[in-house]
Amino acid sequence: MKNFLSSNRRVACLAIGCAVLALGMNAQGADFDRPLTIVVPFPPGGTTDIVARAVAEGMSRELKQTVVVENRAGAGGNVGAEVVSRAKPDGHTLLVSTAGPLSINKHLYKKLGYDPERDFAPVSMLASVPIMLVSNPQAPFKSLQEMISFAKANPGKLSYGSQGNGTTSHLTMELLKSQAGISLVHVPYRGSAPAANDLMGGVIQVMFDNSPSTLPFVEGGRMRGLAVASAERVPAMKTLPSISEAVKGFESVAWFALVAPANTPPDVVRQLNSAVNATLNRDDLRERFGASGVTLKGGSPQDLALLIKDESRKWAQVVKSVGVNLD
Repeated sequence: MKNFLSSNRRVACLAIGCAVLALGMNAQGADFDRPLTIVVPFPPGGTTDIVARAVAEGMSRELKQTVVVENRAGAGGNVGAEVVSRAKPDGHTLLVSTAGPLSINKHLYKKLGYDPERDFAPVSMLASVPIMLVSNPQAPFKSLQEMISFAKANPGKLSYGSQGNGTTSHLTMELLKSQAGISLVHVPYRGSAPAANDLMGGVIQVMFDNSPSTLPFVEGGRMRGLAVASAERVPAMKTLPSISEAVKGFESVAWFALVAPANTPPDVVRQLNSAVNATLNRDDLRERFGASGVTLKGGSPQDLALLIKDESRKWAQVVKSVGVNLD
């Protein structure tokens, strides 16, 4: 009997010890014991960067840990995305991405250094943003209709900039070219900021870009707003027509999301998701972004996973229809 009780005690102690160890591992897995890095796969100054820095600030407060933003631009966002896909899956290295690296580029490049659906763990949707069509103020047109007419009368004489090959700004213009029957020359840049600088300098005449990046320049008279690419007019920019008013059925919206490397522990993903949603629900942040037409989203990792797949199917059809290939 004594041996039996002694054996039971040993088993019980072993079980308790294992449970304590498991709890310790879980706690460690969700413990952010050093600064987090959010990689933005585009240069500073663009909308992705603006959204990422606002989210980083809020997450830092929620997680009580420093969250820094690192810009790793190149190849339409592929460079930064690949860096994060290969990072240690502990929640300390994250990616704020547009549709490009997560849903579009797989249809444009035969070889990527990562698989967008296999190599990332979705954390949360962040925001959706109206895309604005803007021009240099000295361009020989003052409206969308005038731009279309000018482009038809002068095929190939207008040049447009984009955030890079395969980005939403690139494909949105290719979609407009296809649906409106116009011809423009594409000049790809490494992000919004350098493209905007050349637009204002007259090197290129038009471009699509996200409203937080362009609206201050439009309001300051350094760019001319022609239209928005959303299906309807945007309340914060009521004076700008929707492109669909001139080109029936036209629609393109930019979105931003936060992902982690694949195999990041579920409890870590949940903690990150909670911090993001708490940040996006702040009234001051919603008011600040709402003024430029940005809709803060949030939601579950599952919601984001579905969005990435749905957008992949949508843009695959666009890429095929306009014949864009970057290999």
